[in-house]
Amino acid sequence: MNMRATSIGFSAILMWSLLALLTAASGKMPPFQLSAICFAIGSLPGIILFIARPERLKLLKQPVAAWATGIIGLFGYHFLYFTALRNAPPAEAGMIAYLWPLFIVLGSAMLPGERLRAVHIIGALIGFAGAALILSGRVGGSEQFTDTQRYMGYAAAFACAITWASYSLLSRRFGNVPTDAVTGFCLATSILSAISHLFLETTVWPTASTEWLAILGLGIFPVGLAFYAWDYGVKKGDIQLLGVASYAAPVLSTLALIAAGFADATWQVLLACVLVPGGALLAVSGTVFKKKAA
Repeated sequence: MNMRATSIGFSAILMWSLLALLTAASGKMPPFQLSAICFAIGSLPGIILFIARPERLKLLKQPVAAWATGIIGLFGYHFLYFTALRNAPPAEAGMIAYLWPLFIVLGSAMLPGERLRAVHIIGALIGFAGAALILSGRVGGSEQFTDTQRYMGYAAAFACAITWASYSLLSRRFGNVPTDAVTGFCLATSILSAISHLFLETTVWPTASTEWLAILGLGIFPVGLAFYAWDYGVKKGDIQLLGVASYAAPVLSTLALIAAGFADATWQVLLACVLVPGGALLAVSGTVFKKKAA
């Protein structure tokens, strides 16, 4: 096992745990505009590498299906995620969005050579119980949203969990696509987001320096370096270990929101922090033990 690559992949999980906090701190910028700016920033590491080593530009020549998977995955997930956090309390929307590890486990179990076991179903039900719990107990800040807004935010969060899980599972078909291609996916996502913003949204700029810093942080870390680190980690490191480690993200994300004052430490959200990753860990344990037995 390549521990260096695994450690790099784990750094992506740590960066993703800041996604909800930085989004909540970024102000009122509409989703497409925020996505366009963040992905433009996120593409800079790859652009710098291409400038330094122009011969690597040829690595952007990849199958249309690989490009479609990357762009739809990144563009769709982040549009839905930013929409969710703009229309529902961050901790609630973030926890629902972090159902994607469960969906990845369930989807992986149905791939060729695998089968869906009882432990997968039980784990999924526990995870859904956690999501239902935070919907039954409002987290601090709910009074800022109407009922229509909240449920639209919940729906967007659920859809983004499905989108990221689907993207992750489909990406297995393109294991030979180099990490350099992530730069192209980010640039394409930025351009599509900018076009969508011009036609569908009203431009809103940050009103405080802290909001600008949050947007810069989004672009550099969870919407930037994290994708390069994750791509490298899952291709070169221990993907099973990284899969298990990803279930720490919703807990870290919610605790970060509570520490920063964007959510209250209610018993509902704290119990959800146990149920969602706990259900996912139970589900993945079925796959781990099956492999060991084999």
